[in-house]
Order: sequence, then C-alpha cells, then structure tokens
Amino acid sequence: MAATKLISMHQAKGKSPVQSLKERINYSENPDKTEEGEYISSYACSAETAAEEFALSKEEYLRITGRVYKGDILAYQIRQSFKPGEITPEEANKIGYETAMRFTRGEHAFIVCTHTDRTHIHNHIIFNSVALDCTRKFKNFFFCGLALQTLSDIICFEHGKSIIQKLPVGKRKKRTIYPQRHSFRDALRSQINDALQKKPQSLEAFLSSLEQSGYQVKRGKHIAVKGHGQKRFIRLDSLGEGFSQSELDQLISGKSSKRRFRSKDERMDLLINMQDKILEGKGAGYQRWAEKFNVKQMAKVLLFLQENNIHDMKDLRRLALEASRGADGLFDTIHAKDARLEEIRQLKNHIFNYSKTKGIYEEYRRTGYDHLYLEEHAEEIQLHEQAKAAFDQLPDKKIPKVKDLNVEYGQVIAEKKKVYAEYRMARNKAKELQIALKNAEIILEEDQEQTKKRSRKNQRDQSH
Repeated sequence: MAATKLISMHQAKGKSPVQSLKERINYSENPDKTEEGEYISSYACSAETAAEEFALSKEEYLRITGRVYKGDILAYQIRQSFKPGEITPEEANKIGYETAMRFTRGEHAFIVCTHTDRTHIHNHIIFNSVALDCTRKFKNFFFCGLALQTLSDIICFEHGKSIIQKLPVGKRKKRTIYPQRHSFRDALRSQINDALQKKPQSLEAFLSSLEQSGYQVKRGKHIAVKGHGQKRFIRLDSLGEGFSQSELDQLISGKSSKRRFRSKDERMDLLINMQDKILEGKGAGYQRWAEKFNVKQMAKVLLFLQENNIHDMKDLRRLALEASRGADGLFDTIHAKDARLEEIRQLKNHIFNYSKTKGIYEEYRRTGYDHLYLEEHAEEIQLHEQAKAAFDQLPDKKIPKVKDLNVEYGQVIAEKKKVYAEYRMARNKAKELQIALKNAEIILEEDQEQTKKRSRKNQRDQSH
C-alpha cells in the first residue's frame, strides 16, 4: 500500500530558483536518510546537479515562450509512503521511479529518493515543472492528486503489494492483497494456446472458442478479451510477441507454424545428471522424481524441435549460435545507448558549469591570466576550462542547447527501451535453444552409450 501526496514547490522568499530547489533536493537526497545515496535514482538529469538542470530548463522555457507567471512553480514533489514492513527500499525506489515515469509520461526530468529513516519507507519524488523540450509546463489539473493516488495503487497492484480498499464513510480503510496482474495475462495466453490446439478454421472461429470458454470478446480494430475476475479488457496486442491479430491470423491460416508463448509447465529445463545426484546422497524418492522430470524434459525437447522445424543437430547448433550472437549484438547496442545517455548527462553538466563560471573566466582573461586571481578562483576556472575542452571535442565545436540535449535524451531512452524489449525476447530465445541443444546432446550421448552396451551384450551372447 502507498499513500501519496502531490506538493507544488515555489521559489522561497529571498532565494534564487537554484537555491530554493537545492534546499528541497538536498533534504530529499540526505545521505543519512537514503543509506548514503544508495536509494537515489533519476531520469533525464543527474541527481547531483538536478537543481541547476531544472533552473536551466526554466531559462530555456522563458527564452522560447516568453511566458512569465506570478508565483511560478519550480517543481513538484510526490510523497509516496508505504505500509511498514511490506516493502524493501529497493522495491520502493523501483515503484517510485515507475510512478514518476508513468505520471509524467517520461516528459519531465525527475529524481526519486527513498528514505529509510522512519518505520515506514517512503519516497520523495521531485520532477521538473518544465517538460524536456522546454516548450510547456506540467498542468496541475483538477483531481490531479486523485489521479496520482489511483496510478500509485495500480502500480502497487502490479507489484503484488496491498492497496487501500475504499469503504463507506465512517469505516476504517482496509488493506487487501490482490494477486499480481500478470496472472490474468498468463491465464489468457494459456487459454489462447488451448484454443489454437483445436485448430480453428478462421479468426472468428478462434474468438468464438474463447467466448465458449467464458471470456468476453470485444471485436474491432484492436481485439480485446476479458475473463472472470478481470476489471478491464486486455488487448491481444499487449500480450507480447505472437499474440497480435495479424500473427494469430497467420498461425490460423497456416502461413506461420510458430507458437511463441509457453506456460511455465511447457518451458524446458536442463536434464538432471542422475549419477551426480546419487553421489551427493540423494535418496530413492528423489531419483524416482528426477527420472520422471527427465522424461518430461526429453518430450519437451522433441516438441520444441518439431515446432521449430529442426531436423538435425547441425541445424540446432547453428540456430543456437546465431541466437546467442543476435542477443549479444542487442546487448552491445544497449551499452552504446547507455554510453550516449551518460555523454548527454556530462554535456548538460558542462553547460551548467560553463554558464556558472563564464563571468569569472572572462575576468580572469581581463587580468591577463593573473596567478593570484587563478589561485583565488582555481576551482571555477578549472570547471570552465573542462567544459570548453568538452565542447571543443564536438564535431561543430559549439555549445549544444539544453533543449536539444533533452530531446535527444528522451529519444535515446525510447530507443533503448525498444532495443531492450527485443533483447529480452532474443535472450530468452537463445536460452531456450541452448537448453534444447544441451539436452539433445545428453540424450544423443545416452542413446549412443545404450547402443554400445547392446552391441557389447550381443557380442558376448554370440561368443557363448
């Protein structure tokens, strides 16, 4: 369960925007409250310079739009408090990050600081009022706080945490644990697989089969299905690869023979080495279970080879190698995206440092690079020179705009998310092929050993 509150952060009297932001952010990032900064995460900004980056984006917003508001809001803070003993700091920070990302739709930079100094773990989420493209601000709409609480409940629901059940006025609020949402999706995927096993002649026949199984089907541009106990329809397109309308159409019409989703009972595991387990002292009961387990895994291997049209070990080894290389290539792409995100963060830091120290460096030049002035302002001058050196490394040797960097940052994040989804599927496919290959090799080796034993026995029988 998480109780939430949305707070507007204004400029403090007698303080600059950066000072006002720093004061609040420093409290949120307090090392004594965040386990020395271990439970701090950020998006589209650096946790160390978030205040300065937020302030720079506001200057860019003013330059682009020319809009000035009385009592301007610098940022918004979300306080998200969890039920004592229900969650770990790692989970709380993850839920806080997901809450901020979905609430702002990834259009605003934010930091998430998880405090562990109280009996209840809680998040301080601070997000910039100005969007990443610096052309608009966050709209604190009517019932915004209620929308935030609902979103927080949904995310807690998805992570298997309790949520507040709304009861009639006058009664205490009751916490109820709900099952994780993906159980409905797994049940639907399994039901789809069962319906496909009946080999329907058309997509309409397939949908009718789902309806006969107790599901409600919403037809249209995007087919959606709702089962018993579900509050909302689930679109087939959202179930993952292999479940879109076009893919199901191809499968039903015979243009594709691949069935991508496997329930937990259908997934392969490595065969158990019986001799090693016996040497470890495993008893007869375990051995009987392991023998049955191995028989099931052998059957799954054969089914997998048939479904993927693999006829010999040479093909299996080739496909396993190609899948591993493909997954490794996508992993390298993810690393490249991470490296570019870090470059953008560093450039934004350099822009801030360059702007902050420009006056000092110009004065340093006017003094003829005086040594006494250098000693007095060594840190600022060093930061300015480092920033200038970083800009000189760029192809056009110009200072980039924060707005352009924010836009690129968002694009790289989106690209990384897309590549990571592809990598996850490629990694699972590679793992499945590797398990199939290993098991097939063990089965082949055992078969060859049995053949040798029979051959030796026949030779002995003939000699007698």
